[in-house]
Amino acid sequence: MFLENKVLDREVPIPLYFQLKGLIIEEISSGAYETDSLIPTENEISRQLGISRCTVRQAIGELVQEGYLYRIKSKGTFIARQKVKLDFLQRLETFEEQIKRSGRKPEMKVSKFQIINSSGEVADRLAIKEGEAVIYLFRRGFADGNPVATEKAFMPYEKCSFLMQSDFEKTSLYGGLSERENTKITNATHSLQAVIANSYDEKYLNVNKGVPMQLVHTVGYTRQDEPLVYSIARYRGDVSNFQVHVYMEPEQ
Repeated sequence: MFLENKVLDREVPIPLYFQLKGLIIEEISSGAYETDSLIPTENEISRQLGISRCTVRQAIGELVQEGYLYRIKSKGTFIARQKVKLDFLQRLETFEEQIKRSGRKPEMKVSKFQIINSSGEVADRLAIKEGEAVIYLFRRGFADGNPVATEKAFMPYEKCSFLMQSDFEKTSLYGGLSERENTKITNATHSLQAVIANSYDEKYLNVNKGVPMQLVHTVGYTRQDEPLVYSIARYRGDVSNFQVHVYMEPEQ
């Protein structure tokens, strides 16, 4: 039963609606309820917990805005598919590792894997001459069979030619590069930008034009601070979000 044995604490200075939000999020996160499951009505929750319907409505409304729940007119409120939480902005981790940590099954599908001549932008990011040969890898990333992201990655062919023997549907890019000590990626810089979906995203990520997307440019560096990977990734905003933890330095 939804919210079974759950109670609100009226003795603490925390608004009841906020406590209710926390209880509902716990229920959803427990995995006991499937995506698209119908939750009790506002009246039912109100009676169950002994609180006003206004309090329930405020909690449910905010959870709908935050993507935990969704409403269908005349049918009720349902549990939404939870977004994949990505925090690679603060740690050096592959897409596959991120998806596994979120409790979902990752899958990569390679669409293009070839040698091309570098554009000016790619050459600049990799500190090579424009037109120099690079390995071009275009993949789509899935979580539990649902498309989450696309990635275009570029590596200097001269230094990374051994990668052409790799299967990047089974091996991560950073994993392939780590096979050799001089090409192992040890640090990276990320640039995050909010964009809207275009025809490219519509084709490869099954989203409608105009929906929110996250665009991430990444340059991966070796231990010698040599740029070896330049990637451009586009993430669906409706199924993923980015988390960044910020720590304040102690006062002197």
